[in-house]
Amino acid sequence: MGKIQILDEASINKIAAGEVIERPASVVKELVENSIDAGANTIRIEVTKSGKGSIRITDNGCGMSKDDAALSYVKHATSKIRKIEDIETVSTMGFRGEALSSISAIANVEIITKTKDELSGTKVIIQGGNLISIAETGAPDGTTIIVNDLFYNTPVRKKYLKSDAVELTHIIDIVSRIAPGHNNISFSLFNNGKELLRSSAAELQDTIVHIYGQEIAREMLPVNLESAIVRITGFVSRPSLTRGSLDYQSFYINDRNINSRAIGFALRDAYGTLIPKGRFPIAVLKIYVDPREVDVNVHPTKNQVRLSHERDICDMVTQAVRNALSHKDLIPDIKIPTQQLLYETPAAGSFDVKETVSDFRPSVKDTERRLRQSERASMERENTGGAETEIGIEMPDVKVLGQVDSLYILAETKNGLMIIDQHAAHERIFFDLIRESKRDDSQELIVPINLELDPRERVLIKDTIPYLEEFGFRISEFGHDSFAVTAVPIVLGKLEDPGMVHDIISDILSEGKVKEETGIFERVTKSIACRSAIKAGADCSNSQMESLIKQLFKTQNPYTCPHGRPTMVSFNRQELDKLFKRV
Repeated sequence: MGKIQILDEASINKIAAGEVIERPASVVKELVENSIDAGANTIRIEVTKSGKGSIRITDNGCGMSKDDAALSYVKHATSKIRKIEDIETVSTMGFRGEALSSISAIANVEIITKTKDELSGTKVIIQGGNLISIAETGAPDGTTIIVNDLFYNTPVRKKYLKSDAVELTHIIDIVSRIAPGHNNISFSLFNNGKELLRSSAAELQDTIVHIYGQEIAREMLPVNLESAIVRITGFVSRPSLTRGSLDYQSFYINDRNINSRAIGFALRDAYGTLIPKGRFPIAVLKIYVDPREVDVNVHPTKNQVRLSHERDICDMVTQAVRNALSHKDLIPDIKIPTQQLLYETPAAGSFDVKETVSDFRPSVKDTERRLRQSERASMERENTGGAETEIGIEMPDVKVLGQVDSLYILAETKNGLMIIDQHAAHERIFFDLIRESKRDDSQELIVPINLELDPRERVLIKDTIPYLEEFGFRISEFGHDSFAVTAVPIVLGKLEDPGMVHDIISDILSEGKVKEETGIFERVTKSIACRSAIKAGADCSNSQMESLIKQLFKTQNPYTCPHGRPTMVSFNRQELDKLFKRV
């Protein structure tokens, strides 16, 4: 018997399902897109146990006849295209006829559907890809699809699902990204009967309010630009409102939510150095092009596309965002005492995109505060015996020479030249201080910091609060979608930027929630250290640089930051002589 065998149909279907359905959020995405294609203007998503229990999608779209319902779950059965050429101009969210077939192969599915012209509806029951029954039933116009026991017959895939909180954040993220692309549709999302998100059919800015909250929506600027090949609309945040990850950027091609590194780079180019390195603007950008210029068939989940004029379109994105930034007063409003800005505010009338792209730096006051805080904490650690844990690395005699690009410290040693990355060095200092300090040491805030969170963050922070409290944060729910920070770790000093808590949450989410305490504690420690350290682009005085170097050599490992990057490099005299061909 030969080594090559043809797989049976059931195995083929399960493998194909794995390409499309990775987790409960994948089911939500595919079924919601089907509802959109059905012309629904109201879509209700209900899940139990974060989709691990059941998923129910109800819409008021066109519905299906009995004959169509009986075919809907069959592989490659579709109403979206008739011939291969139709793919070149497809304008619907789905078109391959894979979604319902893939879901039905790995779950128990019930379809209840009715067209407006029929007196009664149709109920179809499928188990593991097999039709169990089809019958008439009473039903409203539209379609309801119920998915139970997802992955019941693929236990390996079910085994690797994450915690309920993480799976729920993926579902929230899917709905939060689809809704702005179809702001003419009302969306609602429930988990275990509790409403998590509701977005009414409205103008795009109103949808942004529902998804991101009023605080963010108020800081968004409209984007509008049209050329011969593209039309761009949407909103981007002012430079004073940024996040530490790309999770708050949504791009749409012909209303389809996509991932695009090229468009992301184009957006970032528009800001130049109006925002510091490592920070990212919030954006909801909708791009409309001729469907014939877009290939949506390059990825099974259709979240990546190929554009015929990608470079030209990206240039137009950059231009559109620059226009939005240059036509507005970008001076941020200072909110005291609940939020203070980490960066110097330019004088009124001087904030021009072209003129200020090289002048945006962290303030001297902020740099001084961060250095003094770590120095004070380091001294307290020594006074309480914490220094005994050091491994005894002797600090070399150094003479600070200056800074390069407000990022690297140049210092002369007896052996040659030392170059120190100021952010990486300070990150190492804070990492050791936090790790060696008493975890629950905290300081009360005179005025609590109010955090307005989006639905995904609300789910995540509830699961993360116990770990954050281990580090000295005190965070409690304050209203429907807000949380109040009443205390912060003492090692941080005065918390001047509530965005730090946002960034810590984003850092944890980006790597996925794990149950092992050591894993999450390590990530929180790294995140707090990174967010507390002085920034790239911060000007430092000689005394500040000397203090930083002294603090660095009191750490257990002064040679790398917590992420493994080097904090310093050195050139001995012989190496310098070789560079100048003296030997």
